[in-house]
Parts: sequence; C-alpha cells; structure tokens
Amino acid sequence: MLATIKGAAQLGLPVKVTALMALAENMPSGTATRVSDVLTMKDGTTVEVINTDAEGRLVLGDALAHASELEPDAIVDVATLTGAAVVALGDRISVLISSDDDLATAIADAADVSGEPAWRMPLASAEYGERLEGAIADLKNSAGREAGTIFASLFLHHFVGDDIPWAHLDIAGTAWAGEARGEISKGGTGIPVRTLLSWLRAG
Repeated sequence: MLATIKGAAQLGLPVKVTALMALAENMPSGTATRVSDVLTMKDGTTVEVINTDAEGRLVLGDALAHASELEPDAIVDVATLTGAAVVALGDRISVLISSDDDLATAIADAADVSGEPAWRMPLASAEYGERLEGAIADLKNSAGREAGTIFASLFLHHFVGDDIPWAHLDIAGTAWAGEARGEISKGGTGIPVRTLLSWLRAG
C-alpha cells in the first residue's frame, strides 16, 4: 500500500488516496489472544476468537472500520489473508471479492492489464453469513476450513459502511514467488501495486 500511494503521487494521478496500513507483529506472549477470548472492535462489534491463527482479519477489521469513518468513494483492502486462497487459485492468481459489481470489474480489468491476474469469488453473504454469527459475541473470527476465503471476506465486509463500494484482494498466494517468471522476480512480487495504480489511473 505504501508503494501504491507513493506511485500515485509520483505519477501525479488526479485522485485523493488514503492508505491505512494495519500492521502487527504476530509474536507469542503472556497477553497473546487465546481461543474463546472476546474482543471489542473499533466499531463496537464483539468478536469471539475461534482460531488464533486468524488474527490478521482482526487488525484489518479495525482498519476498515476507521476507513469507513473517512467516508471514501470506495475501499480496497489487500492482505495475505488465507491459506484457502492458495488452495483455490494457487500462487499466480489473486482472489478478488467485492460488494460492488462495478468496482470488481474495474479492478479485475486493471489486474488483467497489469499482468497480475485476479479472479472474482462470491461474497456469498446469503449462503454463509449466519455461520459467522457468534454464540457469545456478535461475530466469530473464523467459521472453519471450508470456504475459508469467503468467510474471511464476510468478516471483513462487516466493518465496511453499507453504502461504500468495497473490494478485497487476498494475495496470500501471489505476494511471494519461489522463482522468477516474466516481470516477476523471485521473492516479494509487489502484487498488486501495478493493478491498483492501473485502477487509479483509469479513474
């Protein structure tokens, strides 16, 4: 996200962009999150911790709640969020999930132009939304292994304002390359910086 906002500035793109980077060091300690802990998020939502390895979505949820308070035209989040994304699409295609068809199409088109393919998967709130409802809190941070990428996206979407177009890119498989290929060097790929800059450029 830092590279994207820097690139937008260097290119002189005529758009207002705010980057929120929800960073946390995932280290064990005496105050680490435990199974069955209940957390209160920035927007007041309570969350029961079902899976302590599903911690990234907790800090990202707070960032999305804060982003919504800024009343943007759209919110796009990017995260190496789920192993399920790698199972679904491997290491060369990012997962795209969105609440807005126009935004999803624009980002998918930008991804194609940029050589950073992304495939849209369903948000599926009608089918799976109730599985995230908690017994002792408003939400659970995980609903099991099956459809893991969708459950993570449903969790994140809860923290986005109802009227704000939102898209989520899960780059768990594409953020790192085990070998060089084309314009992608071995190691950190920088995906989806080119996609986001192409999207911003298109306006």
